[in-house]
Amino acid sequence: MDADKNSNPDAGAVSESKDDTESFTKVKSKKTQKRKREQDGADMDTEGSVAHKRPQFPPISGDKLRGPDEMRKIPVPAHRYTPLKENWLKIFTPIVENLQLQVRFNLKTRNVEIKTCKETQDISSLTKATDFVRAFVLGFQVEDALALIRLDELFLESFDITDVKPLKGDHLSRAIGRIAGKGGKTKFTIENVTKTRIVLAETKVHILGSFQNIKMARTAICNLILGSPPSKVYGNIRVVASRSAERF
Repeated sequence: MDADKNSNPDAGAVSESKDDTESFTKVKSKKTQKRKREQDGADMDTEGSVAHKRPQFPPISGDKLRGPDEMRKIPVPAHRYTPLKENWLKIFTPIVENLQLQVRFNLKTRNVEIKTCKETQDISSLTKATDFVRAFVLGFQVEDALALIRLDELFLESFDITDVKPLKGDHLSRAIGRIAGKGGKTKFTIENVTKTRIVLAETKVHILGSFQNIKMARTAICNLILGSPPSKVYGNIRVVASRSAERF
């Protein structure tokens, strides 16, 4: 009798577990659903690929592909008319012969106009010619500005002395004097050490050179504007220049 009594609870537990398993719903795995979707999509693609064909268009002519001629205008201030007239042949020759562009000086609007033509091969030649003329107009020598046409890694940067520090009157003139130095000595030293070209035009500073060299020259000029003595600026430039030379 005791054995029968003990066996009854186990049977009840088994029946409860069976009921629990029947109450749970089986969930389909995501992998099988994904496979079915991929198979359905593949079947649909195979049906549609037969119907569609690749469109065929005639080739475009070279004139339509090149587009219309482009033109750039560079305004020339009054104090640069005479230097432009004297050096016009040096400016005209590389633009026309080397870059295959058209150039003229418009007497009415006082602009140097540069235009592409059928002989123009390189798209970037118009930008190079524009930078070359703009550098000359800002005050650089023709020989220095020509480097913008010959080399690709040269840039032109301009900033105002008052952007670094708001100076007025005698303080501004002293800052310009610190940048130039006695007889232009400080400016020449910065140019030689950083391998750049610098033009001082009133409160404007124009720097021509590579990106890294412009950064060194700009830092030196900003230190001079802020009041650092030239001897300290020379030492800092030489240290930075020697480090950059060791890298390369």
